[in-house]
Amino acid sequence: MVNNFKMVIIGGDARYVEVIEQLSRSVQNIFLVGFERKNVSQANVIQTSLAHINFSEIDAILLPVSGTNKDGKVELAPYAEEELIVSEEHIAQTPAHCTIYTGISNSYLDEITRKHERTLIRLFACDDLAIMNSIPTAEGALQLAMEHTDRTIHGARVCVLGFGRVGMTVARLFANVGAHVSVGARKSAHFARMIEMGLRPVQIAHIKREAAEIDMWINTIPQRIITEDILSSFDPSSLIIDLASNPGGVDFASAQKKGIQTIHALGLPGKVAPKSAGTFIAHTLIPLLKEHLPRH
Repeated sequence: MVNNFKMVIIGGDARYVEVIEQLSRSVQNIFLVGFERKNVSQANVIQTSLAHINFSEIDAILLPVSGTNKDGKVELAPYAEEELIVSEEHIAQTPAHCTIYTGISNSYLDEITRKHERTLIRLFACDDLAIMNSIPTAEGALQLAMEHTDRTIHGARVCVLGFGRVGMTVARLFANVGAHVSVGARKSAHFARMIEMGLRPVQIAHIKREAAEIDMWINTIPQRIITEDILSSFDPSSLIIDLASNPGGVDFASAQKKGIQTIHALGLPGKVAPKSAGTFIAHTLIPLLKEHLPRH
């Protein structure tokens, strides 16, 4: 890559420690914002603040995997000493070729990048990264299940909701350790794949019928699936692990009222396997940088 590329990384969890390490071998100038509590040894990585970034010289911006909230606040910044807000003004100051990378996006990021005609890349929309990221997510879900139940996973009756990139990996892992796995989905093609994998398919519309027979629920669908009505049929001793991004797919208030144990497990890869998860991100990001950044 050309030596005078300039990139700013704003926030990020333990995964980004590995991302920074690998990027430092490819990008000459990296500015870190929100890493005041983390020691950085690479000579070409400069720790600074948003106020000291000259955005008119920045070729690329990397946001955390969760992006920002609806007000532009970077919420995934455990090493930061102050609040981080990515403003429309920051984006407006960047050169026209500047590309913004984020794990996932929202209406705020979509709007400010569209308004100023900047390219926004959602890294977790890339199949390769999403599939690789599903591995530590599934392992983290298994770890949580082992820690929060008084029975073995082997022989447990587990229902995974959703059969996308995460749901498929979760279902396979739990089945491989001996759980009796049902999967809630809607597409007939998914049902055929479940049968091929030895899983039990269930129509999402019919999960209430299954509720009393399930020991553990793992949701991967980012919309309200486990409603108050469905919760009324749950065994109070069951465990719900929600892997979906905010606001999740569970009526948490109703579950709490019924005494059902729920865990909204966000950012599992950064907690259970940050080095591997960071490597997956870097291996996706670096080719994209080479593709989208201009040569000076």
